[in-house]
Amino acid sequence: MNHLSRISLLILLSLTLISCGVNTIPTLDEKVNSSWSQVENQYQRRADLIPNLVATVKGYAAQEKDTLTAVVEARAKVGTLQVDKDLINDPEALAKFEQAQSQLGSALKRLLVVSERYPDLKSNQNFLALQSQLEGTENRIAIARRDYILAIEQFNTEIRTFPGKLWHSFLYSDLEKRENFTATTENADQAPAVTF
Repeated sequence: MNHLSRISLLILLSLTLISCGVNTIPTLDEKVNSSWSQVENQYQRRADLIPNLVATVKGYAAQEKDTLTAVVEARAKVGTLQVDKDLINDPEALAKFEQAQSQLGSALKRLLVVSERYPDLKSNQNFLALQSQLEGTENRIAIARRDYILAIEQFNTEIRTFPGKLWHSFLYSDLEKRENFTATTENADQAPAVTF
């Protein structure tokens, strides 16, 4: 085999490796990590809004101390959880984190329901702006969670199907199947009863 043939064969093999998906698994793994970072980013945004919302409501509804305390305590509980890049690889820690986030979300919903009882509060521009930002953040959290779920789906599908399964077994066996997001609220699969 002459020198030119060897170079041609080497180029052909290189192109085959580049186009065969050898980099797909780490690319999808990074997508899972970045999607989770976006979920955390939105949770942080919500946590940052809460002190201002609580302070605004406190001025109008001092007698709703229990609700305000529940929100502050739920936020504090979320803040005490250790969040690092390994959280999404530990299903138990992830479940605790999501449970704390769920409790915070529930406390915020109760706070917003309480605000309905105070017409002056409902017309306060600071409260309206904070409420709008919080509602937008809850929507962003839902979208970030959806993107995270899709990223996990793509990653898990890649390592379980051909040719990704081969690349996974040879080069990326340290990357395990990812656990998907699960609802942490009890009976989340049932529509809430609405009574008037």
